[in-house]
Amino acid sequence: MITTMIFKKLSLNGVLLGILLTANLFLSRKGVTTSPICPNGSDSCQVSLGDLFDRAVKLSHYIHSLSAEMFNEFDERYAQGRGFIAKAINSCHTSSLTTPEDKEQAQQIHHEDLLNVVLSVLRSWNDPLLHLVSEVQRIKEAPNTILWKAMEIEEQNKRLLEGMEKIVGRVHPGDLGNEVYSTWSGLSSLQLADEDSRLFAFYNLLHCLRRDSHKIDNYLKLLKCRLIHDSNC
Repeated sequence: MITTMIFKKLSLNGVLLGILLTANLFLSRKGVTTSPICPNGSDSCQVSLGDLFDRAVKLSHYIHSLSAEMFNEFDERYAQGRGFIAKAINSCHTSSLTTPEDKEQAQQIHHEDLLNVVLSVLRSWNDPLLHLVSEVQRIKEAPNTILWKAMEIEEQNKRLLEGMEKIVGRVHPGDLGNEVYSTWSGLSSLQLADEDSRLFAFYNLLHCLRRDSHKIDNYLKLLKCRLIHDSNC
């Protein structure tokens, strides 16, 4: 019994060490810091609006990069030959939100409305990302890289949301944007006993995360160009 407990503890420590090493390597490769967008706190932030946008754009691109890599890794390891992609089209929980589908549509939207779209999408991912971190650990032989990326995206999404709330407050003082977001009800799907159904639920969630993180990345680049560079970029 004692030997078994020690072995489990050592195994867990090995997993955590592997995740830590992976995290350090990935952060170094991406050139991303773990400090908040506004390091002195949201109430006393002395960072300029331009710098806030620089940090938000860099962070959103980092999140999208992680999301794409995690989806690709999951797809290669668990989804081959299962026909998941055909079922995953247009089944995201954020589909209820009205979001521009491409750059041309986004350019037609007033910056205040586009900022609120960003806030809505980020808030819509708080709950599913939290549960993704806990449930992905139950996947059979899930690689440490997938677990770490889920944890990192969940943490960085919160950072980005805090930064965007600060940006909205700068652009429109006293306004923290709307409180609109899309609720997620997919936890039970991530816990299904049937393996194919459960893996599809993960696949669909990661597919939607990749899609939405790409949208946010594009919206923020457009907003930065419009608000900081007066559309001269």
